[in-house]
Amino acid sequence: MADLGTSRRALLAGLAAAPVLGGRAFAQGSSGQGAWPDRPVRLVVSFAPGGPADIVARIVGERLSQQWGQAAVIENRAGAGGNVGAQLVARARPDGTTALVTTSAFAVNPSLSRSSGYRPEELAPAALLASTPNLLAVRPDFPARNIAELVEYARQKPLNFGTAGVGTTPHLSAERLFRTLAKVDAQHIPFTGAGPALTAVLGGQLEMASVALAAGMEMVRQGTARGLAVTGAQRSAALPDVPTLAEQGFPGVDDVTWTALFFPAGTAPAIVAKANADCAAAVADPATRRRLEAVGFDAMHGSPEEAARYVAEEVRRWGDLVRLIGVTVD
Repeated sequence: MADLGTSRRALLAGLAAAPVLGGRAFAQGSSGQGAWPDRPVRLVVSFAPGGPADIVARIVGERLSQQWGQAAVIENRAGAGGNVGAQLVARARPDGTTALVTTSAFAVNPSLSRSSGYRPEELAPAALLASTPNLLAVRPDFPARNIAELVEYARQKPLNFGTAGVGTTPHLSAERLFRTLAKVDAQHIPFTGAGPALTAVLGGQLEMASVALAAGMEMVRQGTARGLAVTGAQRSAALPDVPTLAEQGFPGVDDVTWTALFFPAGTAPAIVAKANADCAAAVADPATRRRLEAVGFDAMHGSPEEAARYVAEEVRRWGDLVRLIGVTVD
């Protein structure tokens, strides 16, 4: 596993490439008898269907259901940039029957929101699952064909951009570009998921969407949307023709949307360890990995301790950007 003293980029690459250790942790069921899970596990997804959390939850959840012999039941609880789902799971019984699948918005919201409704320590990171860069997309007939033209458009006309919600990393990636790098005005329009934001762009209700690449990839491939840039350090293999922001004059941007599994704080360490091992096996499964890569995700993994350290570093990093930009929500 990557040493925690390495750069964030090296840690991310190490987690994506980390081998799965043999053997699995044993966890007692909530009744003290039998192995966990001994009943269906509710996976609360904190965003609407079609977004990165939902895509990963459904791909990995299908494999987990096979491994467990128990259903991984997807329940979308969108709202408030992921806060609604996080609050629900933070208040759930810590018996292993309810878990949260959310994105890096989890790391942003406590510093962004005056009332996120949860503290990061109320949820225990169990497993990092996958990551994807963010994508800036417009409709095919939009006059700007690259970031320089988009910035020039924003200098001359009102520009509205949609995201999956306030505090998501695509939101902050766009704010970083417009506010701190290009220094132009752009109005953020939050939605309950990436799908609705993209639909609004294609319908002409707003000019641009900033979403996780996985959410908009197929639209770009099919030509129903045009990708202007990805926010990773390198181009994505999923959309190799879409340049990075660095290639278009904005170096140093390396923003990704990650997806992870959390349990309520106080969940038995054996359950967390078992879930971690099972998620590792799920994302290492060749068929599951191919499905993730096909929709623009790179698999991630690490021990529960490494996941916790990674999330803590993300809380710090995104908090610094939130304070720099000066964005807050009630």
